[in-house]
Amino acid sequence: MTDSETPAQGPDPVAIMARIGGENFPVAPCWLPLRAREHLQAIYGFARLTDELGDEAPGERLAALDWLEDELDRAFAGDAEHPLMRRLAATVAACELPREPFVRLIDANRSDQRVSSYKHWSDLLDYCALSANPVGELVLHVFDVATPERIEQSDAVCSALQVIEHCQDVREDLERGRVYLPLEDLARFGCSLTDLEAPEVSGGLRDVLRLEATRASALLDEGGPLVGSLHGWARIAVAGYVGGGRAALSALARAQFEVLALTPQPSPRRRAGSILRTLNGAAR
Repeated sequence: MTDSETPAQGPDPVAIMARIGGENFPVAPCWLPLRAREHLQAIYGFARLTDELGDEAPGERLAALDWLEDELDRAFAGDAEHPLMRRLAATVAACELPREPFVRLIDANRSDQRVSSYKHWSDLLDYCALSANPVGELVLHVFDVATPERIEQSDAVCSALQVIEHCQDVREDLERGRVYLPLEDLARFGCSLTDLEAPEVSGGLRDVLRLEATRASALLDEGGPLVGSLHGWARIAVAGYVGGGRAALSALARAQFEVLALTPQPSPRRRAGSILRTLNGAAR
């Protein structure tokens, strides 16, 4: 994207929002009130627009991300130009959202232009603090339930969801020149980039994926009390994220972590069951 391009020439908002059904969790489920769904969709639209610019934009992607930050400032001022940013502007005003989490999402994609792999688990979590955790914080603000303790619990849930996605998308990430599985874990189980390019998952890569899934499950356990601390629609929405993550982990395990030949995802029935169990556990 060049300086001369107009926002209308940027990523197609319809195509971006069409991705909403492919997530591991219900982004803005139909059982929530309309206004809440609209706000959650607006945040999702921004997050996916950011990813689209960082992953697919032709030309200089850092410049495209700079354009997006300018658009973010315009959204907070109420005069954004891109359709998704105009939609976000309404949510920012209605929910009094903070600017900083949005900037972290942009910075995650800036990092993607410079960093192609992460050596340690802690390094990957630092990346998740930019790429995933801000979304959960913004969701809490939408429901006006953001507190320091809840944000910390939400961070654990969102990091878990990001790690699960990295496990599912090994091949897709590699095609973009990125490896999100910690390099020290790959080395520990004798894996190389060749294993990530293979038609099927090797034994060593399966062990790596099992390790990351176990860590993700522990993060969901760490953040799980967040659901019980919430009430009403906020509890239902966040239970969808936690239950969706658990269902995705179960799908990976059932597929024996075969993510190269398959795309393990839970069925709608299994996802719904996991969300209901999460709600029942919170009620108890």
